[in-house]
Amino acid sequence: MREEILVNVTPREVRVALVENGVVQDVQIERTNRRGLISNIYKGRVSRVLPGMQAAFVELGLERTAFLHASDLGRDTAENGCSGDVEISIADLVAEGAEILVQVLKDPLGTKGARLTTQVTIPSRYLVMMPFGSGVRVSARIEEEHERERLRNLIESFCESDEPAGYIVRTAAEGADPEALRADMQFLQKLWQAIDAAAREAGPAELVHEDLPLALRVLRDLLGTDMECVRVDSEPTFLVMKEFAERFIPQMAPMIEHYSGGRPIFDLYGIEDELQRALERKVPLKSGGYLMFDQTEAMTTIDVNTGAYVGHRNLEETIFRTNLEAAVAIARQLRLRNLGGIIIIDFIDMIEQEHRNQVLEALSARLAGDHAKAQIMDVSPLGLVEMTRKRTRESLEHVLCQACPSCGGRGFVKTAESVCYEIFREILRQHGQFDFQELLVLARPGVIERLLDEESASVAELEEQTGATIRLQSESLYAPDQFDVILM
Repeated sequence: MREEILVNVTPREVRVALVENGVVQDVQIERTNRRGLISNIYKGRVSRVLPGMQAAFVELGLERTAFLHASDLGRDTAENGCSGDVEISIADLVAEGAEILVQVLKDPLGTKGARLTTQVTIPSRYLVMMPFGSGVRVSARIEEEHERERLRNLIESFCESDEPAGYIVRTAAEGADPEALRADMQFLQKLWQAIDAAAREAGPAELVHEDLPLALRVLRDLLGTDMECVRVDSEPTFLVMKEFAERFIPQMAPMIEHYSGGRPIFDLYGIEDELQRALERKVPLKSGGYLMFDQTEAMTTIDVNTGAYVGHRNLEETIFRTNLEAAVAIARQLRLRNLGGIIIIDFIDMIEQEHRNQVLEALSARLAGDHAKAQIMDVSPLGLVEMTRKRTRESLEHVLCQACPSCGGRGFVKTAESVCYEIFREILRQHGQFDFQELLVLARPGVIERLLDEESASVAELEEQTGATIRLQSESLYAPDQFDVILM
């Protein structure tokens, strides 16, 4: 697989695209005024404890208080308050006004505050340090047992006998030299000592440690053995990334290139068009079928349709081929749109169980390379596939868009016909309460045109009924269902 990372930098925004075999798979966007909070460490102050929810709200100095669930409390804290299988209340673990060291698990999403944990983790190129954890774990994506054992033994041999921290070996560590792993561990140990010292000095609701900016995070988290190059269209950012790579990932430094072409780098690879299409509900398939995406606060639903695809053999084969193509497209769109939480997929009903299994296998295989963990359930009795995808940051739609001011985010507005009838009712309501000789109706051009054309007889009838002259005025700045009736 041929992978490339493209970094586009403008004065207040950085965009990163992951391209696999010429096709964009993932896009991350970071803006100066909306920096992500994930992995940031704070000295929080508990503002409220809710035993009924087994949760606490924590002040971090942000716009909204953050959320800490009992399950995200550190192991030591839980063990000090629990005995055997007895469930303990969160009120026995944290108290209002207490100061605790917390790390952000999820960015604020919609109206919800950030999700927190006291189980702090610090990532580097090859390892993730757990300062309050213990033991050594190896990424499940490293499948070869001999390599897993080698990495586990190496890290255990590097650990001091009295060291309280634990480590997770990342996928990038596969095949890494012992010297590189040891250097990574020493870097993490020094970094944690600095964080620990800063936490002791920090006041309540204060930032202790901020994660790397997006341009450097992708070098730490996304560079793998399949990566061919990293192209950056900003020379200052290129120099910073180059210096970072030479210091921490020297073997990867040569693949970082400065793109100085006249054509924008995202245009060159067609990424701007892909981003635009990723904001649309309808996703066409090459066969002629299509997908419909509907994103709500509770869940995302995806409907698969055959569209213009009629197949060549029989109906079952046509449906199977469409669903198979849809499974591949859905996996890519989930990453590209960064959709998370509960996802319901309505594949076209398949009679043969073997076909259902193959479609689920195709979906699982395509999601295997996704950095966000996904869990897929079997086809339900209603023919739906239920799945979840870990949601840590806002979706592409929420980052780039806002609710429509005309419809308030509903996705629809009243027709011109409906607005006309509302105007008629308002005129009659005014006639029942006030005496007037003339009134003025202000509305969108489409509504005024309908009142002058299809509804002209109704307007004349209202003039006769009220004994008043009705004047019509077009207002292009009005919303589609907005109008005013003014007595003259």
